[in-house]
Amino acid sequence: MTGSPQASAERRPGVGPGLRETLLEFLSPEPRILLHGRTLYLRSPRASDYKAWAAVRSLSKNHLEPWEPVWADDALTRAAFRRRLAAQNAEARAETGLGLFVFGRGDQRLIGGVTISNVRRGVIQSASLGYWVGAPYAGRGAMTEALQALLPFLFDRFGLHRVEAACMPENAASRRVLEKAGFAYEGRARAYRKIAGEWRDHLLFAKLARDPR
Repeated sequence: MTGSPQASAERRPGVGPGLRETLLEFLSPEPRILLHGRTLYLRSPRASDYKAWAAVRSLSKNHLEPWEPVWADDALTRAAFRRRLAAQNAEARAETGLGLFVFGRGDQRLIGGVTISNVRRGVIQSASLGYWVGAPYAGRGAMTEALQALLPFLFDRFGLHRVEAACMPENAASRRVLEKAGFAYEGRARAYRKIAGEWRDHLLFAKLARDPR
């Protein structure tokens, strides 16, 4: 990928940069396109996204399972998707998390997803970043571009000082995404997360609001 995307967040007239107002935009009945990259955009999920989500996740099962917690038997059902949306909405209202889908601007296809979780306020102003990319779009720079569009929003409007991320040492593709997005390597955490049924070490990365954009 060459060049940098022009990231922007659409906002209603008169709405200030406050966190609660921003979250209310995400939780509107018909979420608007929120963040724009050069070839893609990010927005909050809708119930009508279920078929596209289930299709790309099903197609990408073998690609994603080695890097994710064990999938439940009903992981791709409509009921599971609704539970995901409900949980994300609850986290957004509690100001503890946020979920976005990534779409191609040309064909409008669902490419992947990004989650912001474990938001800590006060003197920390930090959160954890997670993401996934469908198998057909892996290795094409889509998630790097998505993070380049997302991070200015997290720092400038969501008010974070620090965004943290982790990946397994074997996941070279995920490490490249983080490094290209400007995350700095900070260390290794033993048995950090249970992935595919086993406690696995993870490499820890972070990006600060003051770091080069």
